[in-house]
Amino acid sequence: MAEFTAKDVMALREATGAGMMDCKRALVDADGDKEKAADLLRERGIAKAAKRASKIAAEGIVYALVEGKTGVLLEVNCESDFVAKGDKFHALTETVAKQIAKVKPADVAALLASDMGGKTVETFVQEQTAIIGEKISVRRFTVYESAGLVETYIHMGGTMGVMLNFACAENADTKELAHNVALHTAFSKPRYKTADEVSADELEKEKAILKQEVLNEGKPEAIAEKIVLGKIKKFYEENCLLDQKFVKDDKVTVSQLIAETAKKTGASVELKSFCFYVMGQGLEKKSEDLSEEVAKQVEAMKK
Repeated sequence: MAEFTAKDVMALREATGAGMMDCKRALVDADGDKEKAADLLRERGIAKAAKRASKIAAEGIVYALVEGKTGVLLEVNCESDFVAKGDKFHALTETVAKQIAKVKPADVAALLASDMGGKTVETFVQEQTAIIGEKISVRRFTVYESAGLVETYIHMGGTMGVMLNFACAENADTKELAHNVALHTAFSKPRYKTADEVSADELEKEKAILKQEVLNEGKPEAIAEKIVLGKIKKFYEENCLLDQKFVKDDKVTVSQLIAETAKKTGASVELKSFCFYVMGQGLEKKSEDLSEEVAKQVEAMKK
């Protein structure tokens, strides 16, 4: 049996909302596999949420930049909240975002290797690391080159960011639509734009989990199949942006909201793509025992 720690139990509890003992039993049954344990909790009806919240422990910011028809969503991490809120860190992040908009690199490696006037971005970040005094990491970014309208939204100073790419004419009505959909996305956190983006493997996995959950409730096999079909429809409504009920008016879906704007303006309006980042998602802070930290500080003073 694979080993797991109390920290693993806590992480599973935070991700699923299940009780400590339920999480521990699930980890035992799953041989320490946290993903499998989360699925077991759902099958048992203990954790029914389809979206699992990742523990957010890293510091940094999510930053958005729009220059003309180019939009950038960027996450840069540091070691402390104090640095993350500082002017120097924000200036660094803005500089990197402008470089991304300018050169449109394929990935982080290409970004770090790109030239920004006699030095690479990697060298620039290293120099700023020495000035700021903390390790700084450019974690991820997305670039949209739009023929229509790019909308961004940053929540609470950089804890989360949204970016949307609309194919449409830019006017007061489409700007209002884009802003509303950006706010909705930040609130609802969709995983896909449409049901077509859900892979066959993930769909089958979801069906299997839902079916086992229904069977565990005592429903017959034949009825369970029908119930699962209804639950899959709800899965799409909860996880696919265009199928979600609009947060400001649950009588319409986001798709219908877009269609209403298109009808109002008499022109085509299409959401081409979206992305959102939650700062630090999937990362964990370095954790040290207080006595160990004090001992290190004392030892450092002796040198």
